[in-house]
Amino acid sequence: MKPIYAVVDLETTGTDAAVDRIIQFGCVLVQDGKVINRFATDINPDRRISRQIQNLTHITNQQVKQAPYFEDVADIIFNLLSNTIFVAHNIYFDYQFLSNELVRCGLPALTIPGIDTVELAQVFLPTESSFRLGDLADSIGFVHENPHQADSDAEVTAALLMYIEAIMKELPRTTLKQIALLSGQMGMQTSAFIHAVLKETATTLPDGLEEVDGIVLRKKESKMFAYNHYHKPYPEVKAEKMAQFGPHLAYRKQQARLMNAVYNHYSQAEKNLILEAETGMGKTIGYLFPAAYFATPDNPMIVSTSSILLQNQIMDKDVPLVNQVLDQPIQATVIKSHRHYIDLQRFKATLDQPVDQKQYAQYQMGILVWLTKTISGDFDELNLVRLDHPIFTEIRHRGLEFLSDKQAFYRHDFLRHVYQQAAQSNVLIVNHAFLLQETRRREPLLPASDYLLIDEAQQLPSQAEGLSQYSFDSAYFKRQYLQFNEEGLFDQAANVLDQEQQILPLFNLYRDALAVLIDTQEDFFGSLDLASDVNQVLQRTDLFRNDVDQDRTYRKLILYYQEITEMQQRLQHDFTELHVRITAQQRLLIARLLDYFEQFQRQAYTVTTWLDSWHPRYVHWLKLHPNQRTATIELADLEGKQVSESIWYQRYSHIIFLGGTLRIPGNKTYYAQQIGIPETPVKTIPAFYDYEKQARLYVVKQGISIQQASTDEYADFLAEALTPLLFEQKQPTLVLFTAHDTLKAVYDRLHKKALNQGRELIAQGTGGSREKILKKFLLAENGLLFGTNSFWEGVDLPGQSLKIAVVTRLPFENPQNPLVKARHQYLTAQGIDTFKEDALPKAILRLRQALGRLIRSEKDAGVMVVLDRRLLSTKYGKRMVKGLPKKLPLIEATPSEMTEDIRHFFEQENQSLL
Repeated sequence: MKPIYAVVDLETTGTDAAVDRIIQFGCVLVQDGKVINRFATDINPDRRISRQIQNLTHITNQQVKQAPYFEDVADIIFNLLSNTIFVAHNIYFDYQFLSNELVRCGLPALTIPGIDTVELAQVFLPTESSFRLGDLADSIGFVHENPHQADSDAEVTAALLMYIEAIMKELPRTTLKQIALLSGQMGMQTSAFIHAVLKETATTLPDGLEEVDGIVLRKKESKMFAYNHYHKPYPEVKAEKMAQFGPHLAYRKQQARLMNAVYNHYSQAEKNLILEAETGMGKTIGYLFPAAYFATPDNPMIVSTSSILLQNQIMDKDVPLVNQVLDQPIQATVIKSHRHYIDLQRFKATLDQPVDQKQYAQYQMGILVWLTKTISGDFDELNLVRLDHPIFTEIRHRGLEFLSDKQAFYRHDFLRHVYQQAAQSNVLIVNHAFLLQETRRREPLLPASDYLLIDEAQQLPSQAEGLSQYSFDSAYFKRQYLQFNEEGLFDQAANVLDQEQQILPLFNLYRDALAVLIDTQEDFFGSLDLASDVNQVLQRTDLFRNDVDQDRTYRKLILYYQEITEMQQRLQHDFTELHVRITAQQRLLIARLLDYFEQFQRQAYTVTTWLDSWHPRYVHWLKLHPNQRTATIELADLEGKQVSESIWYQRYSHIIFLGGTLRIPGNKTYYAQQIGIPETPVKTIPAFYDYEKQARLYVVKQGISIQQASTDEYADFLAEALTPLLFEQKQPTLVLFTAHDTLKAVYDRLHKKALNQGRELIAQGTGGSREKILKKFLLAENGLLFGTNSFWEGVDLPGQSLKIAVVTRLPFENPQNPLVKARHQYLTAQGIDTFKEDALPKAILRLRQALGRLIRSEKDAGVMVVLDRRLLSTKYGKRMVKGLPKKLPLIEATPSEMTEDIRHFFEQENQSLL
């Protein structure tokens, strides 16, 4: 007889089983993939239900007033669950809470087996962006009429269980068997469920899959570029474009101008073009369409954009769309750093040497499922994994140079496949960080070409500046070395190399050289006559005092870094050859060493550049530790954003810098000067949005003197101003701060109020990466998001997902920030007015970018609120206003007046769409 699964959900007055009570019980009985019975009831908790719980569950005190007490239904529930397998979404809460309540009513504690659908989903649905029940229901397509109602949640959980069971049965038997072997770490009897399903799995390998060295993979297809020899000329005029677009693509005047600008620049002699075009006009199609008429695999167009998210969006959304109207379809490949891809050989080694840790095993199981689906091997497909977890450190790719054609997975390697496809593609899609790193690589990974287009170009300078900052902590480096010795890592590696007479002597020499380097480094820092525990900016004369011993130590330090770097390069090559002759456990050991090599290489660059580069463009920080023999050093290159000095810049004959905010009023060449190509022509494709109808700018009527107010006074002011804006209307809202301390202070004042209002307040710094926070905000209904610097720009929140952006303070950089301070000193030394030429232009662009979060198409409507009176009360504030669209309505109002006006604005906008 098939087992009966009792799929249960509880709603309670809180999460503490000792004091809280059940207010709703729902149960769906499932047998042999079918629902055989249902039971649900409200329960009187004999206490008040808080406003927060009422908002979450929509269960009111009035609703449960006439409901039975739990004592009245305890026997029914206990008998219902007898001889079943208990199933819940996060079983650890529901099972224990219900068991405690049964015991309280004089019944035995629950002892029936249980299954957790959260853990099952994390393993068998590894690419989902959220494992919350409601989000899974939306993603899969289940009807979930009443989230946080026990009967509805139980129904959806039952459907989820059956859905996952069906997926499990479709998996290759080899894969499910491996998962079953790893599943002992899973909670309750979830592992037993997997073993039971395994017995029903077919032994035949499904089409499209292949088994390689015990791991089942989806077969990859190598797509050759197909030249269309009947190739039409580029359609320059409107009639030609409309004929080409047909029913698939609407003709848009501004987009057509962009297409022509891109095509014409790549057909002319001029190297650079700065092209400002508003976001939302279809920029991506605007440059992909003309690319089909000149780009080939031998001479591809390189497209660089600001984020991995946008890389994927171009590939998944825009390339298929534009290919519908092209005679010569674009063949594109997304290229990312090797760290984004799984190394199958190293993953196999982890399966051969299991780790007794639940999260580790759970990731292994999810990856096994994912490998039957993915053709890219890109970790970004696993939306919710933590890539800093040890397993991803162990299995991430190290680059093509670490592969050997003798390895079992060589022909199936994902990174090799990426570059094989790149060689057959006429468009290569990278991100700015990848492009900028080309300057540091020994050998470039991208081909030289006539065509480079930098999309979201407004973000290139800040990303270049960020990559031009380096830091090194010599105490951490020493601790890591000592830890490796204590763990026996170096001894174990020497044992592995014992039979390798050509490698072992070099490795022993390398190991000894590291110890000498650490001592030499300590001698150097110990020779410095500087205060300890103070982060200070240094000049060369602060560091070097014409001391003969110090000079000798300095030269030895540079020499050791050079010698050890050369040893590592030779050992890396030898280890790659060795890979096929050693065991899986030994390969993991060597992998840790290779990680260490990679880290040391970055360190060597940082230390040697810090010691040797004393041009005014370089800022040196030093913080001696209290022992006076270790230190933290930092280096910043203030000219790091000068693209003309970059190696990658020299490799492209024609470059277009394309972005939505590249100019400021009165200074058309600001962006060109920022990146070191001041003579570059600038073209603008004007906005087509009806800002008078689509948007509003509100400025607070009665503000606060921000510079004179205390931290608490300022936080109180913002909390009071934000209260009506956030809680008296229901629109997705982004609140932008310039300092995290202020964000946290305001969040602490408002997050409980948000819970009581039934609104989810998501704040940067309260859980997860920026990407994770954004996903959470996008999935929330009318979410509220607090963000700082990184949320001012480069955040793609399309369509209805953002309606209001609140600017709490004019977005100037903090002048006391050490890097900002150093940059301003550097510019002042060159006779440059740092406020007019640096601080103010950046603030203007950030304000424009904040507005750009709202209006991204002709159908969007949005409101920007500024809670800083200086926008209207100062000369520089008025100049910032001039940087915004001319027809944008500007309204001064109190927060309450704004809220009422905003509600009216969106009501009118909704009516116009009907």
